Amino acid sequence: MLNTKTFTIGNMKAGPGESCSGLLELAEGKFKLPAAILNGEKPGKTVLIMAGVHAGEYVGIQAAMELAEKLKIKKINGTVVIVKVICREAFECRGGSLGVEDGKNLNREFPGDPEGSATQQLAWAITRELFPAVDFCIDLHSGDDYEQLTPYVYYAGKAEERVVAMSRKMAEQVDVPYMVRSTVATGGAYNYAAHMGIPGILIERGGMGGWTMEEVRSTRRDVRNVLCSLGIYEGQRDYRIYYPLDVVDIRYQAASATGFWYPYKMPGDMIQGGEVLGTVKDYEGNVTEVCRAECDGVILYQTGSLQVLENGPMIAYGRIVRNFDDRKERITEYWAKRSESFMEQRRRELKSPLADRWLREIGRKLPDRKNLKILDVGCGSGFFSILLARLGHEVTGTDLTPEMIVNSKQLAREENVSCRFLVMDAEKLEFEDNSFDVVISRNLTWTLPHVKEAYEEWGRVLKEGGILLNFDANYGASNFADTSELPGNHAHHTLGDEMMQECEEIKRQLPISSLVRPAWDVETLGQMGFEELFIDLGISRRIYLEKDEFYNPTPIFMICGKKE
Repeated sequence: MLNTKTFTIGNMKAGPGESCSGLLELAEGKFKLPAAILNGEKPGKTVLIMAGVHAGEYVGIQAAMELAEKLKIKKINGTVVIVKVICREAFECRGGSLGVEDGKNLNREFPGDPEGSATQQLAWAITRELFPAVDFCIDLHSGDDYEQLTPYVYYAGKAEERVVAMSRKMAEQVDVPYMVRSTVATGGAYNYAAHMGIPGILIERGGMGGWTMEEVRSTRRDVRNVLCSLGIYEGQRDYRIYYPLDVVDIRYQAASATGFWYPYKMPGDMIQGGEVLGTVKDYEGNVTEVCRAECDGVILYQTGSLQVLENGPMIAYGRIVRNFDDRKERITEYWAKRSESFMEQRRRELKSPLADRWLREIGRKLPDRKNLKILDVGCGSGFFSILLARLGHEVTGTDLTPEMIVNSKQLAREENVSCRFLVMDAEKLEFEDNSFDVVISRNLTWTLPHVKEAYEEWGRVLKEGGILLNFDANYGASNFADTSELPGNHAHHTLGDEMMQECEEIKRQLPISSLVRPAWDVETLGQMGFEELFIDLGISRRIYLEKDEFYNPTPIFMICGKKE
């Protein structure tokens, strides 16, 4: 289906498959803002990307400039409107966050006033002419010229339930450590857009009146990921380092008097209630105010300049809330859908030459004792568990997906071996300390949201001198949606493009996908006290001798560590 509509705002318009750029005139030409319109060849929603609401916040402005150049019109479904600098006059005279004529902060003036000051009229024009034309809003900011901050994202929180829910989903795509639900409905641009029914977020990255190319690239990637998640841009979302945690009960502490500000912490630092966060002094060096934390939490931003103003900001922080992580739910649902085909493939693999090859590889690293207590984490359909039980070991297999555990029990009965199988989270094992001689896993760690926590748990349940064996691959560097290298009878061909694309999308939400492996794993395990770490990069060459249905084109590595 093709887009047949010409998109028009003010004096600017773009036909289907066209882009245009220039000065967007609002309020009958009173305001002329640098902007671009990218109208896709296919129909879809419209998103507004705006920067320079605070004219001295340059990361967002440069990111908007580059997005206008780099977004490909052929990949756009719907329309992308980019206003590169909202407060153009303040930007051109280095006016910072305040309007040149009236000294007002635009992000405190929405919905504006057509009869008010210049800043209030600009807010009114955006409210009346820009917002009604769009379906989503992305506001790009950074710290003001006196602010230091840790990257985070706000999402609209005072609006209809559907708007808040969609705003949160947009925020979850942003590669920052924290997200904050806004508690206001007016004043800010994206807040008022949400009040009008338009989901929106505000991305904060950078500060102190500066910008770097990496900050700009990161913001660009964030916007692209959000556009992909909304279906407005075709392509794969980039890998992420963070999955943002909720920060609530935000405390904005202001100075009681003008003075010299000496912070004790940095943005991103964890703090405890009652802890001193900084002091304010006078010209004689006397302490006039002590800033103390009112609760445990994390610092989002603080004044980075020497000066603080009376009633001006000193520091902002909030309490971290660890809500349910829906990535695990998505992962579980995905593997539940694959459980039956997975069991059939493992059933055949147990009868294939690969079973003996795997036993040889594992046997070289097992302690030379009988009846070992072995934990197979992420056991899937029980392949490793069954192989090791055949040797007479006492094996427990765990998996987060209940359907996998049902199938593991079925295969164990078919193979006439005794194993114990339990539904359990690999990152939160329900076993006592020092319970197992060996912890083993195969193709699991690449699927975990918190791999470091998993390794800590595996180390905890290992006995002293116990062996950790992890077989995995750097799957983050592979595209699962590309099955061109796989043989015709491979299982991935039978799953369909939609299933493989879903797997790829989940993978890109996991921090492990962006790490260099197995180097990261070795460093992490070494820091946890594992000694005699051994890496084998040649497993694939010895296991996958044939390009058959079991073939894995991504080279597998083995990490073997001994708990001391």
